[in-house]
Amino acid sequence: MTLNILSAGAAKAVVNTLAETFTGSERVAVSAVFNAAGTIRAQFAAGEPCDVVILPIAMLDALAVERRIDASTHAPLGHVPTGIAVATGVAAPRIGDAAATRSAFEHASAIYCPDTQRSTAGLHVVRVLNEMGIHASVADRLRDYANGAEAMAALAALGTDRDRAIGCTQVTEILYTPGVTLVGVLPPPFELTTVYSAAVSAHSRDPERARRFAALLTGSHSEALRVESGFAQR
Repeated sequence: MTLNILSAGAAKAVVNTLAETFTGSERVAVSAVFNAAGTIRAQFAAGEPCDVVILPIAMLDALAVERRIDASTHAPLGHVPTGIAVATGVAAPRIGDAAATRSAFEHASAIYCPDTQRSTAGLHVVRVLNEMGIHASVADRLRDYANGAEAMAALAALGTDRDRAIGCTQVTEILYTPGVTLVGVLPPPFELTTVYSAAVSAHSRDPERARRFAALLTGSHSEALRVESGFAQR
């Protein structure tokens, strides 16, 4: 028997760590798929095998209304801010205020981010650049990937121009990607914090184990892990 997890990329480190523990205690394999939130939502809606789904809270609220999840299991993992990253060893740009952050984007040789149409952070990057009034001038420097993990891995692998390239995605994805370093979170008025939640699928083939895994993801026993991984608890 395999427990199938569909998850937004922000929760990858937490899910993978807890899956190891769960596999040993429950004697069940855990198979997890991670991607941009919109992509995961589409896979879930298309009927891909799923026992536990992890998405931004607004998406899970909508799935609860549609009775696609067991609403009684719907619980948050925590709040994840959107941050700026650079390749490890590169001098960090100033992002302490709106003007400094605008300058960091404007002078970057490339801006690495997740899918600008299907990911929470990617959509936000475009919104911020438009609010700054610089989207048109930097659009050819946007490097968007299927999800934040892929974007950060590409930033880490840069050779030339690494000294002036930046990344922007969920803090959790920056923290779990080797070769990139978190500079800090986006300052007001450009900040974005997303609440990610987990729930058991209404069509889970193993609802009891799915409930136990969802409870492990969101309960007090994993709180320290979630904080370490970038999930703020409020």
